[in-house]
Amino acid sequence: MKSTQYSEKVLDHFRNPRNVGVIENPDGYGKVGNPVCGDLMEIFIRVGKNKNDEDILTDIKFRTFGCGSAVATSSMITELAKGKTVSEAYKITRGDVADELGGLPPIKMHCSNLAADALQAAIRNYREGTRPDVEVITSCQIEIKVILGFDELLGKGAYKSVDNIQEFTDKRVLVVDNGDNSIELAIKLTEITGRVILVTSGKFLPGKKELQEALKKSDVKILYESELIEVKGIEDVEKVIIHDFDEDNNYELFVDSVINLDDR
Repeated sequence: MKSTQYSEKVLDHFRNPRNVGVIENPDGYGKVGNPVCGDLMEIFIRVGKNKNDEDILTDIKFRTFGCGSAVATSSMITELAKGKTVSEAYKITRGDVADELGGLPPIKMHCSNLAADALQAAIRNYREGTRPDVEVITSCQIEIKVILGFDELLGKGAYKSVDNIQEFTDKRVLVVDNGDNSIELAIKLTEITGRVILVTSGKFLPGKKELQEALKKSDVKILYESELIEVKGIEDVEKVIIHDFDEDNNYELFVDSVINLDDR
C-alpha cells in the first residue's frame, strides 16, 4: 500500500481490536517502545502443549499506547500468533503483519516493527527468562529516513542485494539488521572474511533462536542499540557513521562494504 490511506482491515482492527487485555502471571511478557514516535506495546503470552508435545501459544493479549496503526498491528499480530507453535510465532515478520492488514502507509510501517518486536520480546522472556524491561526499539527510523550517501554509492561498496559473496573476501563488511536474511548473510560472510559487523537497534541477539545460537558461535561483531545513519566515500565506500542510542552519540567506522538488504 503506497498511499497515506488506511485499508478497511486496518480500520476494522483499530475500531474492533482483538485480544486486548492482560494475562495475569503470563508465561512470557514483552514490552517495547519507540522514543521517536512515542508508541508503547505490551504483549502477554500463555504457552501450552499440542498433541506433538510442542510449545504453542494458547492465549495472547496486548496493551498498546499509540496511534491507530499501532493498535491495528498489535491486534493483527495476536491473531496471527495465537495457536501457532512458539517457533512459528517467533518468525512472524513486520511484513507479515502489514500484508495481513492490506498494507500500511510507509510512514506507519514502524508500527508493524513494534508489534513483531513486542511478540519476539515476549517469546524471549518465555524461552530465556530475559528481563521484561522496556526494550527501546528504534529500527522504525530506517523505514522513514534515508541513510545518507547509501544510494549514491550503490555498486561502489553499498549493496541492497548480494548475488556473489566472494566479492567480499577479506573485506571489512557492515551488515544492517533488517531481519533473518541479513543475519544469515552476516554469518555466511564470516566464511570468507574475519571482519563482519552487524548493526542492530535491539538490546539482545536478533533473529530466531537458531540464528541467535549461530551468532554466538560466529565471529560476527554485533553493534547493539545502534543505527547506520550515513555512508561516506569519494569513489567507493570508505566509512560509515553509526548512531549509538545508548550513549546518544555518533561515531565513525572504516569499512569497505555496506549491505542493507530489503527484508520486507
